[in-house]
Amino acid sequence: MPKTRILSLWFPRLGAERLLRTAPHLASVPFAVVRDTGQMQVLSSLSLMASQRGLTLGQPLRDAQAMCPELLTKLQNPQSEATFLSTLRRWAGKFSPWVAEEAPDALNIDLTGCAHLFGGEEKLLVQVVEDCADLGLTACPGIADTLGAAWALARFAGRAPGADRSGDAIDQEARATRSRAVKRRHWERGGAPPSAAQPLVHTSRIAAVGKTHSALGPLPIAALRLEPEVVQSLSRLGLRRVSDLSGQPRAALARRFGKGLVLRLDQAFGSAPEPISPAKPDISFSTRLTLPEPIGLESDMQAAVDRLLPPLCDALRRAGQAARAVRLEAHRTDGTMGWAVVNLARPADVPDRLRPLLYMKINEIEAGFGIDMIRLEVTRAEPTQDRKTTGHLDAAHAVSQRLARNTAIDDLVGRIGARIGMEAITRRHPASSHLPEKAAQVLTAAWSDAAGPWPQPPAARPLLLHRPEPVTAPDTATVPQEFRWRNRTLQAVAATGPERIAPEWWLDDPDWRTGVRDYWQVTTDAGDRLWLYFAHGADMSPGWFCHGSFA
Repeated sequence: MPKTRILSLWFPRLGAERLLRTAPHLASVPFAVVRDTGQMQVLSSLSLMASQRGLTLGQPLRDAQAMCPELLTKLQNPQSEATFLSTLRRWAGKFSPWVAEEAPDALNIDLTGCAHLFGGEEKLLVQVVEDCADLGLTACPGIADTLGAAWALARFAGRAPGADRSGDAIDQEARATRSRAVKRRHWERGGAPPSAAQPLVHTSRIAAVGKTHSALGPLPIAALRLEPEVVQSLSRLGLRRVSDLSGQPRAALARRFGKGLVLRLDQAFGSAPEPISPAKPDISFSTRLTLPEPIGLESDMQAAVDRLLPPLCDALRRAGQAARAVRLEAHRTDGTMGWAVVNLARPADVPDRLRPLLYMKINEIEAGFGIDMIRLEVTRAEPTQDRKTTGHLDAAHAVSQRLARNTAIDDLVGRIGARIGMEAITRRHPASSHLPEKAAQVLTAAWSDAAGPWPQPPAARPLLLHRPEPVTAPDTATVPQEFRWRNRTLQAVAATGPERIAPEWWLDDPDWRTGVRDYWQVTTDAGDRLWLYFAHGADMSPGWFCHGSFA
């Protein structure tokens, strides 16, 4: 059986180069994609020329414009970038059928048993880089036995000598300042831990089979996919390379920095499994309308939705599917996009059931400088109906049930859920338990059918059920004539019972450790109808408790 080989393909400039493909004139000037954080705009992706001007990822836009006044920017479109990454995933299927996306800018490919089809891993790597260059993309690949090692090689292998060293190293100090190095307060002063955004040089990014330790040893500890705080803490202790960590006691590392550090080490070296889960085949249901002139009125958006819904529902019916979630996308003239998602309580393939929900979401989309393209996409689809074998005698009844099904409640749940969320609407269903407090379960109304006939218990159940409360009475199984409950002394006028209920022996429920219970309906002289029980006390002392009250 061949050894597992993983290719990690990282696109460090995916957001910017995606836009440069459609606007080549931007390649001659510094260009960046900015992300709106709510308080300010920061750089999320840079072109090569922008990086050469000294701009960095996460830098505020105002600082970047001060450093580079000729910088051109565009707002980030996360959905379009995710769609572009999905397109690249389908392209990468030429190298292996086992491809997974790693949002927001990488692909993970399982090359096990596939590299020989391209003449070996070296030639395959060359073809990958050349194909990406033809697509106008910068690609940083890495091949190793594990996903963690391939991830590290793709982002950190080939770094220029000294790029991963901190300026606080004693051999980097000037001779006149070495004597004062011990007086520094912080170990990390003089340099920061390396980051994946630093420039890379072209070297081999392939770790030979079984050579993962030697390939990862010289890399910085940030190559282990650690949190920035952990990287800084390790740097203060002088642990800057992977080889510095691999020889340390695991128990001490876990106590000081948590189990996440040890897990990342084990995943990189193959001691802990980290399989690649390929994406499901794309089954897309979408329609779009390109407008000759930008629009911005709500009525125009409604008219566009009316034109898009019929062909979308026709496509769903032909495939035997129904929409469970639909996304309305409004592409603006400045290249940005506004969107809104509607969820349905029941799958629908009829325009009349989708139209009211989409109308409710239109006013949440900002038109900006105008909308020139509207798109509807089914983000989650389900089969129209469950398929099951039906005999000739039951076929007519099954068809009549489907045709006569009333969707008014489902549409109402969908409209309310569009305002407050589907998870906020619940319904109660009978549960398979004979314990009183577990006889019902709460389910989300959008993901459950209406409850059928409820099973009838052997005896009546109280309207109000609460946690068992102690009752002061003699520890005997007979109903007490006088007892004290909630600081009240009550007299028993009538009693009905007992109903014996035993705990579920396969579960350890703290409320049922008192063992078998005998329940009684007790009417008091004050008019209260209480649900009392006597716990026989299998594991503790017996006693009387009140579990609820009748109306």
